[in-house]
Amino acid sequence: MSTIDKTAAGVANFADDTVGASKVVNGFARKIFPDHWSFMLGEVTLYSFVILLLTGTFLTFFYEPSAAETVYQGNYVPLVGQHVSEAYESTLRLSFDIRGGLLMRQIHHWAALVFVAATVVHMARVFFTGAFRKPREVNWVIGSILAILAVVEGFTGYSLPDDLLSGTGIRIADAIILAVPVVGSYISFFLFGGEFPGTDFIPRFFTIHILLLPAIILALVAVHLMLVVVHKHTQYPGPGRTEDNVVGFPLFPVYMAKAGGFFFIVFGVIAALGALVQINAIWAYGAYDPSPVTAGSQPDWYMGWADGAVRLMPGWLEFEAFGYTFSFNILTALIICGVMVVAGIVYPWIEQAATGDRREHHLLDRPRNQPTRTGLGVMALTLYGLLWISGGNDIIAHMLGLSINDITRLLRVGIFAFPALAFVITKRICLGLQRKDREKALHGRETGRIVRLPHGEFIEVHAPLTDLERWTLVQHDSLRPMEIEDRVDAGNPDTLFGKVQRRLSKFYFEDRVEPVTPAELAASHHDHHSELESAHADELDRADNPAIGTSQTLHG
Repeated sequence: MSTIDKTAAGVANFADDTVGASKVVNGFARKIFPDHWSFMLGEVTLYSFVILLLTGTFLTFFYEPSAAETVYQGNYVPLVGQHVSEAYESTLRLSFDIRGGLLMRQIHHWAALVFVAATVVHMARVFFTGAFRKPREVNWVIGSILAILAVVEGFTGYSLPDDLLSGTGIRIADAIILAVPVVGSYISFFLFGGEFPGTDFIPRFFTIHILLLPAIILALVAVHLMLVVVHKHTQYPGPGRTEDNVVGFPLFPVYMAKAGGFFFIVFGVIAALGALVQINAIWAYGAYDPSPVTAGSQPDWYMGWADGAVRLMPGWLEFEAFGYTFSFNILTALIICGVMVVAGIVYPWIEQAATGDRREHHLLDRPRNQPTRTGLGVMALTLYGLLWISGGNDIIAHMLGLSINDITRLLRVGIFAFPALAFVITKRICLGLQRKDREKALHGRETGRIVRLPHGEFIEVHAPLTDLERWTLVQHDSLRPMEIEDRVDAGNPDTLFGKVQRRLSKFYFEDRVEPVTPAELAASHHDHHSELESAHADELDRADNPAIGTSQTLHG
């Protein structure tokens, strides 16, 4: 045994003797994780956060979190001699004077965008597949809080360079804060250290960005992963998969090797973006000055929907009463965003009230088998998309040569009409797909081959499904609207909760497609055999008489 092996063995024995590490490592290494491409979305979120921590550490060595004025004397000639803040000057120095500084800045910015995007897409996957159901409601809330913190972390981060674009965003944020009744002005004074912009907000944003929010996010990520281990990972329905087991690969060595390789793939893609695709060119905007406003200024994509909500509100919603100014044009936008966020957080309990289902669920749903949930999700995404488009209404009007007023009016109508339309269309599509699955389970896969039987009838020959294919189509439960006599977990119908619960249940499950029953499967299996026998007899007739066979068989 070499010296290294002896040292490693000694360290392992010491850890085992002191904290019982072998039991922990052995049990954790044997933890089974299912394998599916959609589960990598959560990994992208985790890995991009790790990249943010690494690159952010590098940037803090050179960034100066100060709004004090200085004269720029760096390598970017067009700004030499300009009076700028120390924060802006240090960011320019990072970009042009520090070797690798611009690359690190751009990797950090791209990683932030990927982090927020991966978080949102991961939560969408969890929502549409029902992975938030019992016992994972708390993990869903943690994920929702992480998404909110990711947005706030991104906002404080791109505000730190103190350039004209980020300063404009901070000015909008200050206006939104001031619109909060009673306490808005106090919050603004506390955050900015007095009247906007002040000199205190950069150090405070810096502290929030590099200490407070990362610590909270790191703690929530740890709790999130711990709950994933405790509850075991969800999995898609398949052979041998039940609510009581997990079919997949052990954490070590298979999953660890795959996860390690995937981390470097994510790192490589984000590094390539940072090296090849320019983003946040602060030298093109100049230092922040409260007097001008950048024409066509746009926030990062994850803040666009909130900006769009503000842009859609009509100006007459701001008025004065009792000596105070009520800015409901901004406050209403805040309420819309807040309602969307709160509804998303509490959704697991809303669906639980509609179903009355208190069972644990470890198998995921096919989105088509939950048409109401899928419709609500698409409706929310449609509303989000319309608000996001509204955040760029000036750019759209300029690029397409349209009237910005016409675009705003269309979007004001659209936020009421298009989400509702998206819900109806999505639900109809899901129900149609369920009917198609039902026909496929009963009659097999369409082959496009049409055969004329001896008595003159034309039929299409269907290919039989495998047991796995058929099971995938019939394995789901079909819930019915809640009834008093057959639902012992239903609320008292005489109470307000009971009435709301039954209305919710009717809304969710009134339109449904019943899954195939075993009796129907047996009957269709018998009919399919008869069909095959007739087709086979027809094949024999064609073999005996080729001329007749040519006239009796059509290929679709």
